[in-house]
Amino acid sequence: MEPLPTSHPRYPDIATWPAPEPAAPVVPILPDWAMARAAISVPEAGALLGISRDSAYAAAHAGDIPTIRAGRRLLVPVARLAALLAGETAA
Repeated sequence: MEPLPTSHPRYPDIATWPAPEPAAPVVPILPDWAMARAAISVPEAGALLGISRDSAYAAAHAGDIPTIRAGRRLLVPVARLAALLAGETAA
């Protein structure tokens, strides 16, 4: 990778420009309806992630989306989904 230019014909003072500030980290925020519940369905989690229902179930079965089982229902704990979206690793 070549170094940044220290001069430019149009902008001779480019070397004195301040460096851009790093972007603030993006913290995903789940909607209020999701945060008000302890767990949501797999299709609802898929909708929040922007993936299809079938892809959400495939990701849940692969372990990519955290799930708990309540009887026959497969549910996604909201706290663990929010932690996943925030980039936190499982303990």
